[in-house]
Amino acid sequence: MVTTIDELVARARDGVHRPGPAQAYREAAAGALLVDIRPVAQRAREGSIPGALVIERNVLEWRLDPTGSHRIPEATGHELRVIVVCSEGYASSLAAASLRELGLDRATDLDGGFVAWAAAGLPTLTEG
Repeated sequence: MVTTIDELVARARDGVHRPGPAQAYREAAAGALLVDIRPVAQRAREGSIPGALVIERNVLEWRLDPTGSHRIPEATGHELRVIVVCSEGYASSLAAASLRELGLDRATDLDGGFVAWAAAGLPTLTEG
C-alpha cells in the first residue's frame, strides 16, 4: 500500500495540538523551544523569528535527541516542549512527529508556520 504525502501529514498531526502563532509566542515566552527548520535561503527570503533556535531539518533529530551524542545544550530531556517552525506548517508537522518518535512527547509544530506568524504581526527579523 502506498501512502500519499497528504496522508503522511494527516497521520503526523493526528491527535496533536498545533498551536497558532499567538499561543506559540506565549509558550516561547514561558520557556518552550521554538525551532526553525527552514533552510538558510528560505530564512533570508522570508525573515526569521527572534529567539528561535535554527536547526536545519537534516540534523534536527541528532541535535534534539536528549540521549544523543550530537545533541545541543538545549536538549535537556524528553519533557522538553518543542515547537517546530517551517514556512507554512507542513514539513514541521513531519519533523515534530519524528521528534515524538524519539520520546519528545511534547513536540509539536506551529500551525501555519512562519507565514502565519508574520501575518499575525508577531516579531520577525529580516535576514541579510
